[in-house]
Amino acid sequence: MDVFLDIPLRTLVLYFVLLVIFRLMGKREVGELSIIDLVIFILIAEVAASAIEKRDSELWEAILPMVLLMLIQIASSYFSLKSKKARDLIEGDPTIIIRNGEILETEMRKQRYNLDDLFQQLREQQVGGVSEIAYAFLEPSGNLSVFTKDGAHPVLPLIIDGSIQRDHLLIIKKDETWLREEIKKKKVNRIEDIFYCGLEKDGIWIQLKTSSS
Repeated sequence: MDVFLDIPLRTLVLYFVLLVIFRLMGKREVGELSIIDLVIFILIAEVAASAIEKRDSELWEAILPMVLLMLIQIASSYFSLKSKKARDLIEGDPTIIIRNGEILETEMRKQRYNLDDLFQQLREQQVGGVSEIAYAFLEPSGNLSVFTKDGAHPVLPLIIDGSIQRDHLLIIKKDETWLREEIKKKKVNRIEDIFYCGLEKDGIWIQLKTSSS
């Protein structure tokens, strides 16, 4: 096939294949991509680019690994949705970088996150000083979520999918006994039945799992 016909045809076919694949993989902003999402997107792009360049190969030889990568991403998203442990393993957990105006140097070193990066993101959010910050979380996406002392408090789930978030209890200086007593006041007996429980401004807020969960 003539090069002036073959390359545009391959490009057009792969464009629509990629469009379908990315639609099936779900909607996420670029800044919210997990590591596995980013790796899969890069691999798919490499396979597509290689298929356009190598005119002697069949298109299905490129489409097959692209579909396989899509299925891997969908499977990882499914397990992340169903399991908090899988979600933490695949996507990671937010890390507290600043607490009550104190920069947590140890946590920054663990995340290989330096002061220049920190101050740049604080400037971008127009934060006047570290002393004004109640909590700053480094999200798995790399974004910094900042909560000032005179502003809204961060959402700290205490129970997710029936699993107690003990690290969040430590942040609010409460223990598991206190949490169980508060849940009983809401006439909920089983932790496993709770989809979400958090400390809101009006007290403990609980949402139970649906029957289909």
